[in-house]
Amino acid sequence: MRSSVITMLAAASTAALLCGSPALAGDFEISAYGGYQTAPHSDVDVSDQPSFTAGWEGNSFKAPQYYGFRGTYWFDEGRLANWGVSLDYTHAKVYSTQGTMAEAGWSHFEFTDGLNLLTVNAIRQFPLEDSKFVPYLGAGAGINVPHVEVTRGSGRTFDYQIGGATLQAQAGVKYQFTEGWSAFAEYKGNYSFVNVDIDSGATLKTNILTNAFNLGISYRF
Repeated sequence: MRSSVITMLAAASTAALLCGSPALAGDFEISAYGGYQTAPHSDVDVSDQPSFTAGWEGNSFKAPQYYGFRGTYWFDEGRLANWGVSLDYTHAKVYSTQGTMAEAGWSHFEFTDGLNLLTVNAIRQFPLEDSKFVPYLGAGAGINVPHVEVTRGSGRTFDYQIGGATLQAQAGVKYQFTEGWSAFAEYKGNYSFVNVDIDSGATLKTNILTNAFNLGISYRF
């Protein structure tokens, strides 16, 4: 698994360098998606109080909704045929449970205007003979830019910050309606290393895993 991820990341780097070359023909694809996103518990370390475990709720369909956009360059020729490199933005989000806030002594704790994940990914598609269904796998890395919402006795934090690195893996299948249009269903997982500032000069650290099942539509040109 580790070697496969390294291979995909290397392909993404190579593709990013070479996709502008006229010798490597390919197509651009733009995609939009939504879905159902969850997150398991995570440990939260705060510099000026005891650590605690946060229970998270995704509430994918509650405003602001979970959604994402993706741009992909697909290579058509040579060794990179059926490989693509994507720039993917995901508005993932998490709400802490009432039990979490009671344990921490806080009145508000969430990242609901987004964990805001921006990643570069290598994607490999596997066309099936005489079929409009095309499975694919992808992996990559990038950054998270969460909207930090913390309210506690010592103050309130309500702003966007660069949280740290994010890893991404995805697996799905698309259905090609026409030469240009397709729809897809996929699983997408992100592991985000969040390290942000909160009130009174304190820092908050937590690693959040989001699991999402997406439905989307794409146009290739």
